[in-house]
Amino acid sequence: MIPAVSLSPGALARQGFPGGMKTLARHVFPWLSALVMLLLSSAAFAHGVAGDDKAFIENSTGARILPFVYLGAKHMVTGYDHLLFLFGVIFFLYRMREVGIYVTLFAVGHSVTLLYGVLSGTHVNPYLVDAIIGLSVVYKGLDNLGAFQRFFGVQPNTKAAVLIFGFFHGFGLATKLQEFTLSGDGLVTNILAFNVGVELGQLIALGGILIAISFWRRTPAFQRQAFAANAVLMTAGFVLIGHQLAGYFTS
Repeated sequence: MIPAVSLSPGALARQGFPGGMKTLARHVFPWLSALVMLLLSSAAFAHGVAGDDKAFIENSTGARILPFVYLGAKHMVTGYDHLLFLFGVIFFLYRMREVGIYVTLFAVGHSVTLLYGVLSGTHVNPYLVDAIIGLSVVYKGLDNLGAFQRFFGVQPNTKAAVLIFGFFHGFGLATKLQEFTLSGDGLVTNILAFNVGVELGQLIALGGILIAISFWRRTPAFQRQAFAANAVLMTAGFVLIGHQLAGYFTS
């Protein structure tokens, strides 16, 4: 977590923004504009399961381990909401041991509710779950900016937060699978295989993110850009929340 940053022009200058708010806006606005346009595109919000994949899942009978592993990995690699949260989680983690702990906590939470939601048939409103997933992105952006300690004088338990939000991310995927007509023949095996694929996809995506961040950290501009990146991350979470709540109230 980086030190808390005051929004006064003088403090921003000391943090690497010599032009104060104007310089900060110049750093944040291009990133924010591109991300918001991406999130507002219809393809970005169709983050469930693609039409062809849906047809395969609904027509599958019996154990189909490898195809379901592939579909699970594909979902995670293309799941922008999961990746935004994980990007925030590992943003300021420098030790592989810490990365492993946090990623494991998220994987445990994600796996438990994914399997429970599908196999037990427990239904939750998908819009509300996805709104909470958006909230997880907001939380991580705020946490990385030191906002909780600065404004409220408390620091949430980051490990517990990652585990709890992992539960909601798993339920988010479960709600997508619950929309399908799934054959009972081989269901448990296929859902387990899908979950394995999700975790493999998570490792692949995190590997790419870690490589990119490791190079980024070596640049002189990292500390300055880190503030902007987490401000964009937080804003992206608000966009996700707004979209899902709009869907909830209009559906």
